[in-house]
Amino acid sequence: MRINLDKSIFLKVFLICLFFGIVACDSEGRTAKKLAEDSRLAQERALAKESDSNLTFNDVTLDKVDDSGRPLWKIKAKQAVYSNDKKDAKIQSPIGDLFQDGKIVYRVSGQTGEIKQDGKQIFLKGQIVATDTQNGVVLRGNEMEWRPDEDLLIVRNNLTGTHKQAQASAQEARAFSRAKRIEFIGQVVAKAIDPPLIMKTEKLFWQVEEQKMFSDRFVQIERYNKEKITERATGNQGEVDLKNKIAKLGKNGQITFSEPPMQIVSNAIVWNLNTKLVSSNQPVTIYQREQQITLIASQGSVDLKPQIAYLVGGVQGRGEKPPSNLRTDKMTWYLETQQFEAIGNVFYQQTDPPLTLNGPKAFGKLKEQKIVITGNGDNSPVITQIVPQSKPGDRGAEGQRGN
Repeated sequence: MRINLDKSIFLKVFLICLFFGIVACDSEGRTAKKLAEDSRLAQERALAKESDSNLTFNDVTLDKVDDSGRPLWKIKAKQAVYSNDKKDAKIQSPIGDLFQDGKIVYRVSGQTGEIKQDGKQIFLKGQIVATDTQNGVVLRGNEMEWRPDEDLLIVRNNLTGTHKQAQASAQEARAFSRAKRIEFIGQVVAKAIDPPLIMKTEKLFWQVEEQKMFSDRFVQIERYNKEKITERATGNQGEVDLKNKIAKLGKNGQITFSEPPMQIVSNAIVWNLNTKLVSSNQPVTIYQREQQITLIASQGSVDLKPQIAYLVGGVQGRGEKPPSNLRTDKMTWYLETQQFEAIGNVFYQQTDPPLTLNGPKAFGKLKEQKIVITGNGDNSPVITQIVPQSKPGDRGAEGQRGN
């Protein structure tokens, strides 16, 4: 019995030692595995930190060339941080040159920026200054975008453009170096230096080298003298030739003058700001507000220096107070004196007192109803018809016929 008891105790002790041995070995295995995992993570963090350090550059110059080896852009920055694939970069205090066809077309600077799509797009922000090296236009704003493949420079957000020819403000500007054109978009106000004009529209094209500004939509053009507006023109489209000092207005064109006080309306107006001649080869209307006289013709011109209007084709002159009407083939109208000369198929009519005149020539004043009808000296007839105030039952009376 004693022997059997000793064997049983020994077996139990052996099993207990075996259990604790297995537990201890498992714990040691787990600890070793944890240490190995922690070591691996630490190595990865160190490599990542080293990798991040390798993608950050200070006082760096970045550039890109096209397939032919010609430069597309070259930018200096205080710092550049590249993405892991090295296709994008964020830059600080950028300043540099933008190229087209291997030539510098813009010098740009800003506070911050991004280079996107492996250099296919460049964005700058904050105090943007972009100078067109071809024509000297300086664009300023708070955002800039450069798309070299599209030959497109965009400047927006508090945009202004300055040049010796003019100054402009808008919501956005788009510059095309090859076409040598700048487009201003949204609430555009352009102030030309010589001639002194202000253009207002929603979209303005500026051909700087050709010294032309034009809009394909509604435009207002104001001429000023010492900050005072002297003439105002509007139209569904308009153009100003800064070099030759000529403004053109398209459909629904209208110019309002303060001296002499009048309006000229036509679908095609040419306004020579230098010679002060306004002309149209399409139907034109001239309205004199103070005299309340309207002149209409197939075409015509107004010379503002001597203040003379020349009208041709289906000419009509209408006076409102007192009511009168004159029709002829050709008319010369003296704006200052209100006198006129009419040639060809002259017809005049007034209502108070009732009177009609027909003849080849006429001169006089519509406002004062002083009209003289004359012949050509070749026995051309002059017809005068006087219609007196009729009484009930009267049929009126005809006047005289002669030369």
